[in-house]
Amino acid sequence: MTQTDTLLTAKPMRADARRNYEKLLDAARATFAEQSPSAPLEDIAERAGVGIGTLYRHFPTRQALLEAVYATEITAMAAAADNLAGTPPWEALAQWLRQYVGFAATKKALNEALLETAPDSDVLLTCRTTLTEAGTALVERAKREDAIRDDAEFGDIVRLVAGIALVPTTDAGQKDRLLDLALDGLRYRG
Repeated sequence: MTQTDTLLTAKPMRADARRNYEKLLDAARATFAEQSPSAPLEDIAERAGVGIGTLYRHFPTRQALLEAVYATEITAMAAAADNLAGTPPWEALAQWLRQYVGFAATKKALNEALLETAPDSDVLLTCRTTLTEAGTALVERAKREDAIRDDAEFGDIVRLVAGIALVPTTDAGQKDRLLDLALDGLRYRG
C-alpha cells in the first residue's frame, strides 16, 4: 500500500457507499477534464447518478474532492510503474512516459487548483513523493541496464515530458513525435 493509498482509505465503507464513492471520483475526473476543477459540484453528482448530499457525505468540501481525484490519478501512475517491473527497462520507461503525457495535462489543472487553495497540503506532498519514487525507480533501472544516459535524472525527464504534454496543437500525432524525439535523446550511446 502506497502513501497515497493511505490518504484515500481513511475508513472502511459499505459496498454501496464504495460504489458511490468510485462513481463520484470517475464523474469528477471526467468533469474536471472537460470543464475545469471549478466545475459545479451539482454537475458531478448528476453525472455520477447520485444526489448532491451523497457527494457532500463523501467529500465535504471541493478541496476534499480535488485531493481525492488527484491522489487517485497519482496512485494509478505509481501502479502503472510497478506493473512494468517485468518489462525490459527501456520499454518500461518509454511506456510509462507515454502514459504520463496523457496524465500530465489533467494533472496540471488539478495541481494548480490544489496549490491555490492549500499550497501546504499533505496530499500534494505525499503525491509528489509517490510519483517521484515510482518514476525514479524506472529511471534508475534503465540506467543500471545502460538503456538511458547516466546523466538523466527523473526530475528533468518528467519536466520535459510534462512540457510536451502541454504543447498546444491541433495535430493529433505531434505530441507522440515530440516524445519520440525526447526519448531518443535519453538513449544510452556508449
